Amino acid sequence: MTVQANAPPLPLAITLGEPAGIGPDIILSAWLQAGLDARRRGRLPTFVVVGDGELMTSRARKLGLTVPIRCVASAAEAASVFADALPVLHRPLARPPHAGHPTPANAPAVVAAIEEAVSLVETAAAALVTGPVHKKTLYDGGFAFPGHTEFLAALSGPDVRPVMMLAGAALRVVPVTVHRPLRAAVAELSTEAIVFAGNVTAAALVRDFAIAVPRLAVAGLNPHAGEDGALGREEPDIIAPAVARLQASGIHAVGPVPPDALFTPAMRDRYDAALCMYHDQALIPLKALDFDGGVNVTLGLPFVRTSPDHGTALDIAGTGAARPDSLVAAMRLASAMAARRAGRAPA
Repeated sequence: MTVQANAPPLPLAITLGEPAGIGPDIILSAWLQAGLDARRRGRLPTFVVVGDGELMTSRARKLGLTVPIRCVASAAEAASVFADALPVLHRPLARPPHAGHPTPANAPAVVAAIEEAVSLVETAAAALVTGPVHKKTLYDGGFAFPGHTEFLAALSGPDVRPVMMLAGAALRVVPVTVHRPLRAAVAELSTEAIVFAGNVTAAALVRDFAIAVPRLAVAGLNPHAGEDGALGREEPDIIAPAVARLQASGIHAVGPVPPDALFTPAMRDRYDAALCMYHDQALIPLKALDFDGGVNVTLGLPFVRTSPDHGTALDIAGTGAARPDSLVAAMRLASAMAARRAGRAPA
């Protein structure tokens, strides 16, 4: 989608994710967190929710939140509504959800909302922010993808290869292998996969984060980064060659760095993003440092997509305990990335 630099910002498209989870809760809280008057609300990017308006109304009532819900006919109406009410493109669910108790009957509506939101980003929305989904419920409803990231890639075209980044105030991490069992992730690790993730990450840091010369740190896989092959051959045979190829292409990359040293404060000052070899090697330090403010960013898509870096939290859905911090951070980051792509300075 191409937007003229002097055009008014488009709204963000927000999906609820699992309707029985905390997605509705944190969206309601995010709208309130911006303040009760239009002047303060301008600090949060305008957004439109793709989901069930009746659910949003009933969840607000259950939580005791005064959030007027306004069903709109198009994303274009969001700007005129947002100061006074939460704009929702009403898409009814098959069954009224009960907080904490997902049902596969609503899985098709969850998937359809994602599909519609992607279409909006191609025409009438600046970026996509997705609420957390409950994967088991989607699988039970016939969903054939490991998760959001893979589904968004499929919607974007056959040649799209996404890369997941988790971004917080103190750390950005990129897992080279993502939703794979640990045994399979180690077996599938390759020099090519590391180089691909590094190239996509470096390009995104320039384009979307305004970092002119990105610095990448590449984690080792084994304790002590393999001790020169004594504790594993992945470092000399797979990871070090990938670092060399990244360096040869002009990317500032270092590694393999021992994983137990990579996330120390002194080391974090030396890089802009860390390439990690498997899912938890990346997510554990990010969540330990900034659980409430971490953001999931999908790199390599033709549009901007972010998401809160947490799950559906079914155990606290509808209780008022869910915090919107990660969602708000995801909205702000999506807005900033979209502004840069449109040739604007981020708000």
